[in-house]
Amino acid sequence: MTQSKTVWVGRVYLLEGHDRVDEILSFLHDDQGIPTVHAFRAIAGTGGEREIHTASLLALSLRLPVMVEFVAGETLVRQAAAGLASRFGIKNVLLWPAELQALGGDQTEPHPQRAG
Repeated sequence: MTQSKTVWVGRVYLLEGHDRVDEILSFLHDDQGIPTVHAFRAIAGTGGEREIHTASLLALSLRLPVMVEFVAGETLVRQAAAGLASRFGIKNVLLWPAELQALGGDQTEPHPQRAG
């Protein structure tokens, strides 16, 4: 049996070593109560200044793009986006609804709590 529910996804693009990635992750999870928060480090990307930031095998840059993505209900995601703008000055946050499916199970949480 497949169960599904609608969740909302928020995404911001930051620059490693420049933006306060760890503080933003903590803000989203601890302060805003977002249960699912991820940071993805890119190997290449451009920012608003159109400078290409890349990593090579010999020298890993500390100015690589980082994507922070967070998933929750619509209200929490929208509140977190507003909080990112007011606390960190992040004005561009991508938001969209997504369908979360539990294929063959009954859990429709991105990371269900484990018994233990």
